[in-house]
Amino acid sequence: MATAAQIRANQSNAHRSTGPATQAGKQASSRNRTTHGLCQHNSQSFYLLEDENSEKFGELRARLAEEYQPQTETERILVQRMADHEWLRTRALRLQSLCIFEYQHVLATEQLALYLRYQTTHERAFYKALKELQTIRAQRIKEHGFESQKRQQAAEQRAAEVHNLKKEEFELKKQEFELKKERLCSPKQPEKSKKDPFPSAPSPNSAAPTSATSPGDWEMAA
Repeated sequence: MATAAQIRANQSNAHRSTGPATQAGKQASSRNRTTHGLCQHNSQSFYLLEDENSEKFGELRARLAEEYQPQTETERILVQRMADHEWLRTRALRLQSLCIFEYQHVLATEQLALYLRYQTTHERAFYKALKELQTIRAQRIKEHGFESQKRQQAAEQRAAEVHNLKKEEFELKKQEFELKKERLCSPKQPEKSKKDPFPSAPSPNSAAPTSATSPGDWEMAA
């Protein structure tokens, strides 16, 4: 059992030894027990080993980004995840070669089995990210196609309405033209003389015509 003096000494040493203070030192200390770095599960924990080339890893990411052309933040994350898992898969293959000596003599059976398992794990993770990317793109294309179809249908409906209006306007003009043509081609009827329905009566002073011969006319004739 520790004595009181030992406990005080341990506490004092703990206050003086606070570990790394800088961010780089903390990241380095977090990998003190790292041997292969194959159990990384996300991009935040991804890092390169000292013997790996960061430029080649950057080229891998650039080639995948150029091939798949991510359009959204989700697609960009998936493409980045694909690059990470592909890099870890090739790392597992490289570490497997260290377990095999000349003439296919296996030096570290347990480590080789571990690296084989990580190779399979990262292969599956790569294709899982690829499938998610393809699913998202297919859904976006489907939605875009649906919206395009709706816009096309709306445009066709507006065109049909405009066509119907023009057709109705043409029919009205045609009817007006036919009426004008009919008026011009029909013969004019002669005007009938108007008779007075109430003729005036003769005045009493006017002599009434007689057809008989008067007695004076007879004397002159004799």
